[in-house]
Amino acid sequence: MSKAIQIALWCGTLAVLFTNVPSAAQSTASAVPAPVPGQIRTAKKIFISNLGADAISAPVFRKEGEVDKTYNHFYAAMKSWGHYTLVDNPDDADQVFEIRFVTSLATTDKLDTYTPELVLTMVDAKTHFTLWTVAQPVEGAFLKSTWDKNFNRGISNLMDDLKALTSPDAAAATTK
Repeated sequence: MSKAIQIALWCGTLAVLFTNVPSAAQSTASAVPAPVPGQIRTAKKIFISNLGADAISAPVFRKEGEVDKTYNHFYAAMKSWGHYTLVDNPDDADQVFEIRFVTSLATTDKLDTYTPELVLTMVDAKTHFTLWTVAQPVEGAFLKSTWDKNFNRGISNLMDDLKALTSPDAAAATTK
């Protein structure tokens, strides 16, 4: 088969494929924001559960002498925000916020890398159903001072995600 015929067939195949695929504008226009569970916006009392760090991350926190660093920093950020009343018993809470630090192995053709992240899971205290999960990456570092800065930025970004989720704007977007 000649090169010109191969190119013509290839172009024809692409044309058929693209005429059957909806445009990005069409698919975006029909997408409606899914609702944020009402319990997230109406909760007043929160119990923070420390799920710790996974097996890859735990030795790093032990080595720096802060095995509960994720829990302590998240708790302090929540207390400083003041949006919720923090309770010390899950029976007294509207929701349980489970905070943990995980590191996954990302494998590619050429390089294996670790991807550390903070993960916050919001659980309804009465039904025990997971309502929402927010994950925030934390950049790695070679120096402790850089690690602390990156970790604090991750906590701050996680709090920004939580604030956006509980904001009146998020509530309005889900009722439209």
